[in-house]
Amino acid sequence: MRSENQSSVSEFFLLGLPIRPEEQSVFFALFLGMYLTIVLGNLLIILLLRLDSHLHTPMYFFVSHLALSHVSFSSVTVPKMLMNMQTQQLSISYVGCVSQMYFFILFVCLDNFLLAVMAYDRYVAVCHPLHYTTVMRKELCVLLVAGSWFFSCAHALLHTVLFSHLSFCADNTIPHFFCDLTVLLKLTCSDTSLNELVIFIEGGVFAFLSFTTILGSYICIGVTILRVPSIKRICKALSTCGSHLFVVFLYYGTLAMIYFFPSSNSSKVKDIIASVMYTVVTPMLNPFIYSLRNRDMKLALGVLCRRGIIFAT
Repeated sequence: MRSENQSSVSEFFLLGLPIRPEEQSVFFALFLGMYLTIVLGNLLIILLLRLDSHLHTPMYFFVSHLALSHVSFSSVTVPKMLMNMQTQQLSISYVGCVSQMYFFILFVCLDNFLLAVMAYDRYVAVCHPLHYTTVMRKELCVLLVAGSWFFSCAHALLHTVLFSHLSFCADNTIPHFFCDLTVLLKLTCSDTSLNELVIFIEGGVFAFLSFTTILGSYICIGVTILRVPSIKRICKALSTCGSHLFVVFLYYGTLAMIYFFPSSNSSKVKDIIASVMYTVVTPMLNPFIYSLRNRDMKLALGVLCRRGIIFAT
């Protein structure tokens, strides 16, 4: 990171959410409750999957990493936003801003990869059930998750290194509640053509691979079910894929509705709404999707509660 970058601007100012001052306390309480739900709910999922041996399967192995990703994802942006709302001190150091940007990119990419890996897992479970245990062996599961982490870290590092070569002159006010790369590129007085090219090509390739893996997996699942259609087969497929499919629709559907449907709001407000949806709302709903809609998770939660009662008595 070049010294002239750090000397040209030592800090940024985050404007936060576009809400009126008299509404700050209400939104602070709302987002604090949502953040606590994210942390406690997803950590509970991880705890259940660790303690219950019946849940030591490939699907729940991926779910535990998705839950960890959601906790980390929200923790990158929400605590700073809450602190700014409470103290009205909107500044963030240059190093802190770059670090926030790095981890935000990392966990966005990791979420996409994990959803794609989970789609492939569901494809094998439905389309090749007799070979599921041999295909989705432990070594492959670990390799898929490790690969997701590695490419996500490399993806984030690439964008961060390219960003570190940019310089900032006077404008250091960020019209957002966190250090988003696309917003920061608009503030620099350097040439950003290389950054934008890498975002378009490299970022587009990763997003395309993840989305096509998910889409292809569910097309194959649909073809397999419709080949010999029956209510029993459809219900079994829904119980196998329902939770993951719901998360996919929530994650990609939210972005599609915001970015592809016309709105009277400005583009800046739309970007902030989209960011709130996939940094707060989706991670918050994840524990409910995988606990309330899943029989195995309900049983594991019941066992954990009974253990707690017995231990307390």
